[in-house]
Amino acid sequence: MTQNTANRPLASAFCMLFAMSIIGGIDNLIVILAQDIGLWQFHFFRALMAVPLVIALPLLGLGTLWPLRTWAVALRSGFVGISMLLYFSSLALMPIAQALAGLFTSPIFILLIKWLYYREPIQSVRIVAVILGFSGILMVLRPDAESLTWLTLLPVAAGFFYALGALATRSLCVGESTVALLAGMWVMLGLMGAAGLVLLTILPENNISGADGFVSRGWIWPLSQSIILIMIQAVFSVIGVFFIIKSYQIGDVSHASIFEYSVMIFGPFYAYLIFDQTLTILQIIGIGFIIIAGTVLAFGIRLKG
Repeated sequence: MTQNTANRPLASAFCMLFAMSIIGGIDNLIVILAQDIGLWQFHFFRALMAVPLVIALPLLGLGTLWPLRTWAVALRSGFVGISMLLYFSSLALMPIAQALAGLFTSPIFILLIKWLYYREPIQSVRIVAVILGFSGILMVLRPDAESLTWLTLLPVAAGFFYALGALATRSLCVGESTVALLAGMWVMLGLMGAAGLVLLTILPENNISGADGFVSRGWIWPLSQSIILIMIQAVFSVIGVFFIIKSYQIGDVSHASIFEYSVMIFGPFYAYLIFDQTLTILQIIGIGFIIIAGTVLAFGIRLKG
C-alpha cells in the first residue's frame, strides 16, 4: 500500500460501510429464496452469474485474474466456500443476527489457531476480548439446554472455516491478486453447488417444503421469481465485495476491518424492516460485545499476522 492510499481513512470507511449496507440487505433474501430453491442450486446459479462480473474486474485495474499458486488459492477457496455454505444454511434456518454472530467468531478462532498451531503468545487484552466476544455470541445465539441442537452450532462452524480461509490468505496466498482470490471463491462455490446437485440427484428425493428443505433440496425448475432474486444477490454481492476491496486498497487494513462489523447492524436492521425480526436487549448488548471484541482482535491479528 502506498502512502497516498493510506491517507484516505474517511473514503475507506465509507466504502466499507456502503459494502456492508449492501451485504446486510441481500443476505436477507435467503429467507425468501429458501422457500422454493435449494442451497446447492442457489450457489451454482449465483456463481454462473457472478463469475463473468469478476472476470471484468481486471479491466477496472483491480488486479490480475490468474493466481500465482493455484493449489494455495484452491485450498483457501475451499475453506471460504465451506464457510459460505454453512453461513447461508444458517440464514435460512435462523434470524440473520444469529447467523452473523456465529460467522464473526472467526477472529476468535484465528487467535486460538495461532496460539495452538503457531505457538504465538496471547496478550492479556486479547484474552479479555475473546471472553467478551464469546459472551456476546452466547447472548445473540441464546443457546439453552432444551433448544441446543447442531443447528445452533452451524454458524459457529462457518466462523471456524472462515478463520481457516483468513489464515490461508495470510500464510499461503501472499502476493496473490484480490481478483484471483475472489474468482477462486466464486468458482469453488459454483463447483460445490454443482456437486451438491449431482449428489442429491443420485440420493432418494427429499420433499421437505419451505426453509427446512433448503439444504436437502435438489434441482428445481422452473425457478420463476427465484432466478430474479438470485440475479440480484449475485450482482450486488460482486458490488459489495468490490467496495470491500476498494476499502482495503485506500485505507489502513486494521482501520477498514473495524467497519466490517457494521454488517451486524445493517443485517438485523433490514431483517426488522422486511420480516419484522426483532432483537432483545440482551442480543443488542451481545452484538455490541462482538463488535468491541472484534475491533480489539482485528488490530492485534492484522498488525502482527
